[in-house]
Order: sequence, then structure tokens, then C-alpha cells
Amino acid sequence: MQNEILLSIRRALDEDIRTGDVTTNSIVPADAMMNGKIIAKQNGVIAGLDVARAAFHLLDDSIQFKVFVDEGQRITAGSELVHLRGHSRPLLTGERTALNYLGRMSGIATLTRQFVDAVSGTKAVILDTRKTAPGLRTLDKLAVKLGGGENHRIGLFDMILIKDNHIDFAGGIEEAVRRARDFQSGLEIEVETRTLEDVKVALSLRVERILLDNMSIEMMNKAVRLTNGRAKLEASGNVSMETVRQIAETGVDYISVGALTHSAKVFDFSLQWIK
Repeated sequence: MQNEILLSIRRALDEDIRTGDVTTNSIVPADAMMNGKIIAKQNGVIAGLDVARAAFHLLDDSIQFKVFVDEGQRITAGSELVHLRGHSRPLLTGERTALNYLGRMSGIATLTRQFVDAVSGTKAVILDTRKTAPGLRTLDKLAVKLGGGENHRIGLFDMILIKDNHIDFAGGIEEAVRRARDFQSGLEIEVETRTLEDVKVALSLRVERILLDNMSIEMMNKAVRLTNGRAKLEASGNVSMETVRQIAETGVDYISVGALTHSAKVFDFSLQWIK
């Protein structure tokens, strides 16, 4: 598991436990043992099992965490997903942190799969954005991939995305692209466009990707015909479950959906302890 993810889990445990789980430690004997099971309370896509396991193992690596499903698998309400056994104190102490990760990641994966299913049969790929929970980007984007989507740039360092503010600051698309190329990062360049004239300019500059920002379906159709495969097109802005299919049918290559990570509903699980 990536060090970044382990650091996130450690921070979450420290945030919750600090000087100790006073309730559990005052009531539960140190040598007590427990069994438990995690059950899905809704239909969806599971994500975060490895993270939940790590949350428990960072407290006690002897805890048994037996999974019955694969990451990214569709699950149904009532399914038993995990059996746990181990010392009671670390199991009770780590319960909320483990379920928080499992619930958030499965919620993101489930919503992502709904968008992916909605564009099935088209060439459009569903992408996430940088609208992730601070400090949880790696986990949020992992959940998107487990749900069948793909990751856009991870951060500001791995792709040049020239947006409206950059264009306005430079005085135009041509100058913004020139400066980006002179920087010689070797990274792919994507340009945000607001009009069809902007698309023409971006095409003339031979950038690799063009972002169609908040364009109507009619404008996107025209942009696809105008581009004719000379650059990859990404539709962005206010994409919803009601509009995503129509957007995909314009022929764009990518559809970025901020809602995947900023509006996913936490997935509902039950962790039942067995005496």
C-alpha cells in the first residue's frame, strides 16, 4: 500500500484516538476477543477494503480480516463482505475509522459506476476532477478507478491545463500556450475553451486536449465535427446523471464530473459484533 495512504490512515487514527480510547479501555478487558462481520445495507460498488484492513492492522496486525468480495465488485444489500476476529480493544477502537474510509470510498465508486453505466456504448470516458476532500485525493481517485472511471490529472504537477484565468492573464490562448511550451515541462497540454472560436484557435496550436467548458449540446456537436479527431475533447461543467448520456452521444472523448468526489453519498454498512 502506498505510503501516502498509510500516512492518511495514521492521521485519521491519531485524530480519533489521541491519548487513548477511554471508553473501550475502561470497560473492555485487555485480553478480550471478539468476532464481527461487515454487511452491506444497500446495492452498489465496494471500494476501500484494503484501506479498512490497514486501519485495523495499524492498531493490531494480528486481527483477522477475511474478505468475501473483490475491490470494485458490485454488491447487494444484505451481503456479508468481511469477517473479523481479534482482540476486542483494537477492533472497537478502529471501527469508526475503518468504516469511514469504506463508506466514503464505496460511495464514490458507486456513483462513478452509475455515470459509467449511463454512457455505456459510447466512446466517452468518465473522469474525476481535483474537487476531492483535502488530504484524501489519492483515496478519492482510487475509488473512482474502482468504480470504473479514470483519473484526470492527480494534481497541478502532472499535466498542463490552461484555464480561463491563465488565458486572461496571458492575454489570449496563443500566448498562454506559447508560455507553457517555452517552460519545456514535456507534459501534455490541455486548453479550456468557452466558444467555438476558442476551439479553432486551440486546434491551430495543435494542443493534445481541448476542454469544452459549459458548452451546450449543440456547441459540443459542432466542436466534435470541427475537431474531427485532431485533438481529444473533454466536456466539463454541470454534468449530471440526467445530462451525461446526451453529452456522451455528441462524440466527446472524456466527460469530467466533479460530483464523483464532491457529492457522492456515503455508502451504508453495518458492522455487527458477534459475542
